[in-house]
Amino acid sequence: MPRRMETLDDPEALTEPPTTRARRRWRPLRRAALWLGSWLRWIGLRLLGLMAVLVLLFSFVNPPTTWTIIQGQREFPGRAARQWVDLDRISPHMVRAVVAAEDANFCNHWGFDMVEIRRVIASGSSRGASTITQQTAKNVFLWQGRSWPRKVMETVYTPMIEALWSKRRIVEVYLNIAEFGRGVFGIKAAAEHYFQTTPDKLTLRQSAALASILPAPRTRNPQTGSARTRSIVSGAETIRADGRDFCLRLPR
Repeated sequence: MPRRMETLDDPEALTEPPTTRARRRWRPLRRAALWLGSWLRWIGLRLLGLMAVLVLLFSFVNPPTTWTIIQGQREFPGRAARQWVDLDRISPHMVRAVVAAEDANFCNHWGFDMVEIRRVIASGSSRGASTITQQTAKNVFLWQGRSWPRKVMETVYTPMIEALWSKRRIVEVYLNIAEFGRGVFGIKAAAEHYFQTTPDKLTLRQSAALASILPAPRTRNPQTGSARTRSIVSGAETIRADGRDFCLRLPR
């Protein structure tokens, strides 16, 4: 009975189509959704701007540290301090070895190796296809571990790095922040820790041994006579011979 009286007291309700009433009921939710969307867009654009500024800054300023380095130094105190080494003071053997081991097509892609990604998908393999640029994005700006938020941010950072950094700069940063063992960060600390030498004096076999541990630096040791090291030596010689190291402008 109250519903009947309410209808009689509201003449517009007699002529208002049901679809109009339904739209009116959902109008507050639509307003809330539009407000939330505008705020998310505002936040997203500013986050992208901040990311671009950081990438531009580190194109000429050396990253002082990273989350991974801070955590590693806390877990393994007392290891050799990380010191920055310019690419010209790193053995060309080391540069070619890390490219051969981690990203043989480094000079030929824009941050994502689509050929390698398709090959991994086709084979059904569980191994990753991350490029050196992707690993640099993760190591400099993000955190370790697998998660969708980290992967999405890595995917955004990668083309920014390729657009604003040179290929030489990408490899230089990568080698100076990479973890080469428990609490051993950067190529200078790695050369001293494992071979009691400096980065510019690393031989091809020593360089290949260091590159061989990068996928799992906390569980592997550089072995100059291992099959993996021999494979990287061969790969480094190949990319030198076929010119796939052209973007690095290394001494022949």
